[in-house]
Amino acid sequence: MSNSAFFETKIEYLKGIGPIRAGILNKELKIFTAADLIQHYPFRHEDRSQFHQIKNLTADMPYIQLKGKIKYTETIGEGSKERFLAYLRDETGDIELVWFKGIVGIKKFIQINQEYIVFGKPTEYNGRINIAHPEIELYNPQEIKEKGTLFPVYHTTDAMKKKMLDSKAIAKVIRQILPQALPHIHETLPDEILQQYQLISKKEAIANIHFPKNLELLEKAKFRLKFEELFYTQIKLIRQNLLRKVTYQGFVFKSTNLLTEFYKNHLEFDLTNAQKRVIREIYQDCTSGKQMNRLLQGDVGSGKTIVAFIAMLLAIDNGFQACLMAPTEILAEQHYQSLKPYADRLNIPIDILTGSTSTSGRKRIHDYLENGDLKILIGTHALLEEKVKFKNLGLAIIDEQHRFGVEQRSKLWHKNDTIFPHVLVMTATPIPRTLAMTLYGDLDVSIIDELPPGRKPIRTVHRYDSHRLRVFGFIREEIQKGRQAYIVYPLIEESEKLNLKNLMDGYESIARAFPEYQISIVHGQMKPKDKEYEMQRFLKRETQIMVATTVIEVGVNVPNASIMVIENAERFGLSALHQLRGRVGRGSEQSYCILMTKYELSKEARERIKVMVETNDGFEIANTDLRLRGPGDLAGTQQSGMLDLLIADLAKDGAILEEARKAAQKILAEDPDLQLYKNACIKHQLATISKNTTNWARIS
Repeated sequence: MSNSAFFETKIEYLKGIGPIRAGILNKELKIFTAADLIQHYPFRHEDRSQFHQIKNLTADMPYIQLKGKIKYTETIGEGSKERFLAYLRDETGDIELVWFKGIVGIKKFIQINQEYIVFGKPTEYNGRINIAHPEIELYNPQEIKEKGTLFPVYHTTDAMKKKMLDSKAIAKVIRQILPQALPHIHETLPDEILQQYQLISKKEAIANIHFPKNLELLEKAKFRLKFEELFYTQIKLIRQNLLRKVTYQGFVFKSTNLLTEFYKNHLEFDLTNAQKRVIREIYQDCTSGKQMNRLLQGDVGSGKTIVAFIAMLLAIDNGFQACLMAPTEILAEQHYQSLKPYADRLNIPIDILTGSTSTSGRKRIHDYLENGDLKILIGTHALLEEKVKFKNLGLAIIDEQHRFGVEQRSKLWHKNDTIFPHVLVMTATPIPRTLAMTLYGDLDVSIIDELPPGRKPIRTVHRYDSHRLRVFGFIREEIQKGRQAYIVYPLIEESEKLNLKNLMDGYESIARAFPEYQISIVHGQMKPKDKEYEMQRFLKRETQIMVATTVIEVGVNVPNASIMVIENAERFGLSALHQLRGRVGRGSEQSYCILMTKYELSKEARERIKVMVETNDGFEIANTDLRLRGPGDLAGTQQSGMLDLLIADLAKDGAILEEARKAAQKILAEDPDLQLYKNACIKHQLATISKNTTNWARIS
């Protein structure tokens, strides 16, 4: 039987499974083939090398292991109240073992004066320690020597346990099929890498991830399998990137006259070193003759928009057009308002296209765009429509890119028939390095990691609902100084009606507390033009307080607003809290973010609030978010097959990922097409991965 044929064997044909168990494993754990089963890795191992003494047991101990002889047994009660007791004795004392279910089988199994190993959780009942439903097996020193003392624990579900398919049963099945599977497992990494990182073989790793001979081998097996998994995600991404650079030509933006004029005569502040570094990286891409595909990460307020504008100037100076696509009308409008004064000074035609643009406005834009007179177009999804045709699009910028699917991004690429335009995607949601390498490993990444001078860090405090009057007093003091405040309410996923009620109740209590001030209100149910009207009133300082739901999370720029109050802050994720906080602190005044919560908080909510109070660093916040929530929940990652990881954990295995990426880069730098004999196993593995949608490919 060939390797692939063995691993493709349906599990119902494997020894010890059969059709009924196979059905449960298919449904509950998505295990369909021998490969899926072998790669259902244990999530921890129990160390059964140590035996406790009965006299030392206490009720607060975790699972423990005992060795002793059964002295006598008895059955108490009848019918549903029946229970079976067995008394285990070692040299230090006796303990009662008790069963309420499966009594018939256990009675047959237990024999007086026979020596057993017992594993279970001690509890206290009527002042005495006992163990209910322990695992129990005959003591066989030879078998312990063969099996080792580290027992695998596998993920299971309640439905599986009801059908007697618990972790122990899975271990038993895997133990049976491993000897058949191991001969079919071939090495997937070249000798060079095995030696450099001192990795054990794939075969040894699979054997020891399930049934390790000792702790050292278990650690080696984990490292080997995590390294391999991350190595292959990186090889695929880096190859994609290299392939794109070879395949896709890029326009060459040589001339920088406009840029020089802008720097000399129109830029009224100095760029930060981080901004200058990023502009250099963009310039290198745009003069390389290859298509740029760059991710620009920068915290809220770090000055990404001006970097985007400078990139546009490069395109325009070389005879091309540029566009910027944002996820919402409010954000598009804001980009337009902040860039228009600069464009006007340089006599560059600029316009905005959104769902609200009038028919006559659209026609004008379409005409000027097509004849090449309109140089910069800012807009929303409206830019993707068929009718929107550029004469010569050279640069496409996408803001808050995780809100757009891959399909939408590629539509923008195809707006130029001859050569794909350069692409710059921007995000203010800091992405942890490990996640960026995995999700966007095929993009080149630039980071703006310093704030413009004169910006004061936002002070963040945590207050309980009982402090509300003091908080209101503080808001009043700030408004009297001429500042403005946001008060944000969370969205309750289940119900739009509840959301509105929640917000309206909040609005009324704010109106009662501040009768002397004007209040704006913004929420998701409003028409875009009504939202815009309220935002504009706040921007023009006609209103002093803005009560809103999270629709203001991305975008709004009101330099005079210095207070952000977040109600029920425990209901928000870390990245949302960080984004909301970034709405203030945009002027030169000291700004404040006040996180309001009830007193009872979960451990995780407390940790989120603590991180917010302690740091303004978006990347630190993103790393904590990754640790708390796992990668699946973070910025649009669900759409990425890259995160279908079996054993590696991006929150914990950053160091392994860095090494795996380095190894992949080194191999591809030397042998981009994987033609060398020593890399044949990589080429074979990649072919197998792409051919098989199921995961068995990762194994063989």
